[in-house]
Amino acid sequence: MSDVTRISNPHLTVDISSLGSEMQALTAADGRSFLWNGDAAFWNGRSPVLFPMVGKAPENRISVEGKTCEMGQHGFARRSEFTLASSSGTTCRYELAASDATRAVYPFEFLLAVEHSLDGRTLTVAAEVENRDQRPMPFGLGFHPAFVWPIPGGTGKAHTITLDNGAEPALTRLEGGLVKPEKLPSPFTAGSLTLDHAMFEADAMIFPEGAGEGLTYAAEGGPALKFSFDNLPNLALWQKPGAPFICIEPWHGTAAELGGSDDIAKRPYGVVLQPGEKARFAFTVELPA
Repeated sequence: MSDVTRISNPHLTVDISSLGSEMQALTAADGRSFLWNGDAAFWNGRSPVLFPMVGKAPENRISVEGKTCEMGQHGFARRSEFTLASSSGTTCRYELAASDATRAVYPFEFLLAVEHSLDGRTLTVAAEVENRDQRPMPFGLGFHPAFVWPIPGGTGKAHTITLDNGAEPALTRLEGGLVKPEKLPSPFTAGSLTLDHAMFEADAMIFPEGAGEGLTYAAEGGPALKFSFDNLPNLALWQKPGAPFICIEPWHGTAAELGGSDDIAKRPYGVVLQPGEKARFAFTVELPA
């Protein structure tokens, strides 16, 4: 059985499972719930952490220095039991170290630490990856949180995503879970996108470049969630069509390209850490009062 750690302050309460260091609930003091509840009728995820890759690999296989390994979508961290390294009233840190099970599919020594922390109405979720190996370590890292749609207090209102940078980033789509090379016109106009369930009938909307370091998810004229991203240059938006949630997914690394290499070191926007190096990735979300 997985353990659940609760952190809280006068504004917010967050529950985090040891399985995947995955957030299970994000609740305001007045009982409003902002995180998707994991109803398996639509999707049983809530806020998985994606490591050591984001998205799919060709035929669910990666190659590492010429060796082929099985690797399911979004990597193994979300299905792994983490160890609680520290916990206080408002912060908890879970860790996943290399093991025989991980080495069988990803032959590197690493430490992945995921920390959830609260400050007022703001939640920060940060991941730190450490290369404990003697050779360069390629990987991807992403967050996959699902927030309720409609936002509490936003029923009956149009919901929008507004990019802080006002950009109109090009759209890419998936085929068989792999990124198609074609760049499509942006669905954003001057940084703004009005969400429509039909947008997701063709799977996720992926913006590899240009979405910037922050956005607002809002009910028009109503409550809003404000996000910022650190070292997460790629953005995806996804839902199961018609489901009452929207995933706002900041990534560093995407799925493999359609027709491209299965080499994990050649995946788009991936990270390569030198021996002994660490890298940090984080998002924050400020909830409405």
